[in-house]
Amino acid sequence: MREIAFSQAIMEAQMEEMQRDSNVFLIGEDVAKMGSAFGQSAGLYEKFGSKRVFNMPVAESGYVNFGVGAAMAGKRPIVEMQFADFIVLAFDAVGNQGPKQRYMSGGELSVPMTVRAPQGAGFGAAAQHSQCVEAWFMNFPGLKIVMPSTPYDGKGLLKTAIRDNDTVLFLEHKALLSIKGEVPEEEYTIPLGEGKIVRDGTDVTIIALQAQVYQALEAAEELAKEGISAEIIDPRTLIPLDKKLIGESVKKTGRVVIVHEAPKRGGFGSEISAVIAENFFDSLRAPIIRIGAANIPLPFGMPEQYCLPNKNSIVQSVKELLK
Repeated sequence: MREIAFSQAIMEAQMEEMQRDSNVFLIGEDVAKMGSAFGQSAGLYEKFGSKRVFNMPVAESGYVNFGVGAAMAGKRPIVEMQFADFIVLAFDAVGNQGPKQRYMSGGELSVPMTVRAPQGAGFGAAAQHSQCVEAWFMNFPGLKIVMPSTPYDGKGLLKTAIRDNDTVLFLEHKALLSIKGEVPEEEYTIPLGEGKIVRDGTDVTIIALQAQVYQALEAAEELAKEGISAEIIDPRTLIPLDKKLIGESVKKTGRVVIVHEAPKRGGFGSEISAVIAENFFDSLRAPIIRIGAANIPLPFGMPEQYCLPNKNSIVQSVKELLK
C-alpha cells in the first residue's frame, strides 16, 4: 500500500468530498493559492477554482459564522483555522451557534460544518500558537470533536466529518502533518466514535491521542524491556467517545494512565477518568493516573519540550501505578 503524508491525506479527503458533493467548499486564511499554512489544501484552488476555495479576511469570528450561515442554507462548508489557538475568536460560532441550531429549530435546521484546526506543540511557536484546544469545547452539547493520529485515520475521519449533518471540530496536530503512513487509494471512511487498539497489552492501559500516541508507543517499548505489558488505546474521537473499547481494556488490565498534551487541569483526561470511574470502577486495581503539560503558557523555542508529557513521564507513571 502507498504511503503518504498526513497533510496529503487531509488534502485528498477534502478533494474527494468536493468532487463527490458540489455543496462542499473550503474557506479560511491562505487556503487558496497558498494551500494552507501547512499544505493541507495544496492544489484544491487550482482544481476547483475561486468559487469553492477562497480566502477570508483575518476575522475568525466573521468567517466561521459565515460558515454557520452557509451550512444552514444547505451547503457543507469546510472552515479552516490557520492555528487552532485563534479559534477563541470564533468561540461563539463553533460552540454556541453551529452545534445548537438543530435543537433550537426543532430539527428544521442543521449545520453540517467541519471546522479544521491545526493544533499542538513541536515547532517552538510559543504560548499563542502551540496549544491543544480540545478541552475548551468539550462542554458544548451537539459539537463533535475528532483528533486523528495517523494519515489513514485523518483521511477516513475527515471524510466522515464532512458528510456529518452536525458541526464537527476536526483537530490536526501540527507535529504529525509531515509523518507518513499507509493510506489506500480506494474509497473508505471511518465512523465517528470508534477508537482503536494501537498496541495490545495486559498490565496497564495507556489512553492517548494525536502526538502522545507516539510517546506512548515509545514508552511501551521501554516498559516491555522490564516485562511490563502496556495496552495503548487511541480513542480517535473525543465526542462521541468509544466507552466500550475503553471499558474492555480497563477490564483486562485494571490499571489506567491517560496522557494528553494540553495542561492536566481540566484536560480530556478528567472526563475519561470520570467515565471509567463511573462505569468500570469494579475493574480498577489502582487509582487512575492523568498526565498533562505543565500548567504554564508554553515558552518560545525548544524549552517547550520540558513542559510537555513524553515517554519518560509515561514510563515513570506506569511504574508508580504498578508498585
